[in-house]
Amino acid sequence: MNWDQIKGQWKQVQGEAKRQWGKLTDDDLRTIEGDRDKLVGAVQERYGRSKDEAEREVDDWSRNQA
Repeated sequence: MNWDQIKGQWKQVQGEAKRQWGKLTDDDLRTIEGDRDKLVGAVQERYGRSKDEAEREVDDWSRNQA
């Protein structure tokens, strides 16, 4: 799924994001609003990942969304 689709369906896919990254809070997910850069930043912050690691994780996750 591309990011335009994810952004448009964020309410539906945020549960999948929560399952993938359990440390993300409901407030984090509301703030992210389907924005890739915001999700990358939240993963970096909550998990202590480098930007490159977080981007890879987010991109892998987005490819697996149907």
